[in-house]
Amino acid sequence: MASTTDSWWRTDAQQWRSGGWSIELRGDELAEISYGGRMLLRAVRAAVRDHGWLTVPVAVSSVTSTDDSLALELRHEGLGALITSRLTVAADDEQLVISWEAVNGPDFHTCRVGLVALHPAAEAGTAAAVEHPDGSVERTAFPTAISPHQPIFEIRELRIDDGATLRFEGDVFEMEDQRNWTDASFKTYSRPLGLPYPYRLDAGERIAQSITVRPPRGDASEVRDSDAMIALVEAGMFPAVGVEASTAASPVDESDIGALRVVELNLTTPPWPAALARAAADGVPLDVRIVTDGAPDALDAVASALRGLDVVRVTPFDSVSHVSEEATVAAARAALSAAGVDAPVLAGARSHFTELNREQARIARDVAGIAVNTTPLFHTLDTEQLVEALPMQRLIALQSVVIADGLPVHIGPVSLRPRFNNVATSPEAAPTRSDLSEGYGAEFTGAVDARQSAPELAAWVVASAAALAVPGVETLSWFETVGPRGVEGTPAAEAVQALVSLGGGTLLTGESPDGLVWAVGSRAESGDALLVANVGREARRITVAVPGREDVIVRVDAGAWQLVRV
Repeated sequence: MASTTDSWWRTDAQQWRSGGWSIELRGDELAEISYGGRMLLRAVRAAVRDHGWLTVPVAVSSVTSTDDSLALELRHEGLGALITSRLTVAADDEQLVISWEAVNGPDFHTCRVGLVALHPAAEAGTAAAVEHPDGSVERTAFPTAISPHQPIFEIRELRIDDGATLRFEGDVFEMEDQRNWTDASFKTYSRPLGLPYPYRLDAGERIAQSITVRPPRGDASEVRDSDAMIALVEAGMFPAVGVEASTAASPVDESDIGALRVVELNLTTPPWPAALARAAADGVPLDVRIVTDGAPDALDAVASALRGLDVVRVTPFDSVSHVSEEATVAAARAALSAAGVDAPVLAGARSHFTELNREQARIARDVAGIAVNTTPLFHTLDTEQLVEALPMQRLIALQSVVIADGLPVHIGPVSLRPRFNNVATSPEAAPTRSDLSEGYGAEFTGAVDARQSAPELAAWVVASAAALAVPGVETLSWFETVGPRGVEGTPAAEAVQALVSLGGGTLLTGESPDGLVWAVGSRAESGDALLVANVGREARRITVAVPGREDVIVRVDAGAWQLVRV
């Protein structure tokens, strides 16, 4: 269960220092912007999105640095965009100035072009003063609970109590809570979302923006101990663990991995009957998700197809809003009843926790449970983001339980990258055949990540389970069975099966001390089984406090996990 990290962590990151300032340069991103050892910003980058919110690829043409400056030549190209730019950093003892000057090539329709600043998630609950473009000043605070909508608007300057002062020039900026997507940050960005989008950048149009960072007084650097303590407590039943049915093109092998099989049937596309047949062939109970435009004939057809199968629950989603609206749930429930299918009907959001959080008023409540999904790599693809998503997964699990208000919560299938683009402004690709020779679902609308087969992903899955397994969560699921987004034949499969083996016992859950080491367990009459993971870059000595037993002490290599029975 040990691993290597060469294929997991990027190896091209560079450290830049000037006086008390330090920045880790990760490709085009200015990351971990710190002063005196204290992180003030998680990152700053120049973002370019196309008309459907897809991220335009960026290449770094050159990097030059001096004792007090840093400059990156950037080229955003693809998805109809061609923007050349220069991102610079100038530092002195009083401030750090980040400037971006860009020139657009041909006419380009975009949803966002400009600098974005990521504030650490640790700012949650911190008071601040915001200066608006008209010069007025308002007292506010970073939200503690994950905010469904923008917590702060019209930002010219943000003065964080006992923290940095940040001044934004070149546009009107506002903030959103990126913890909705399990990013460990609050994002301040420009072009307010209240303005129309997509909008046009004319050929030759220039963009100039800057962010000035002034540090707080004093040194609040953090030192991480290589030893760590995790205290577990009993918390109800250990969640059932599932895996999504493969969406890959045929042929694919049957799979018995997982205690249940999640399958999403998009009734607006031809191959949904074949997708159901593939999932049912695996021979494990079915957690069925239905995507519908409300057409009665299609709902009647899928309800009839489910008759006689081992269906443990059905969650219908509207094909446009991607949430379970009252009318959607009512229509699905009526079709299932008419077909004699006696399965619990759930409601929720098929894309991200964001939609569950934002659309609570639209989501049906007279249901048997709440389903929600998440993906760690929505805004950025760095492994740092994959790891930092874990503490945010715990936040969304806890907040989903609050939103469910006593109903059981079902989380997943978690995928590394989004299974589809829920904010697409034009139709996404879809299968045209009734068989699975083209695949379906994420095979058309998702993305493949090379880390799917990385040894470290097994440790990440264990850590993800430890984060998401909170009281009130009834099931958890990850990835697909086989194919490019699958777990069969990868190191992650062993972690999934280890989690399955913990089913039926009492959940032992606890907080991570630093987001890098995690533990989760199951208590049965035969004893306790613990899974301990380390997703950091260094080996760690981890003490796990287990109720009613002596502490368990294990040494876990970087990017590895262990199963301990006590």
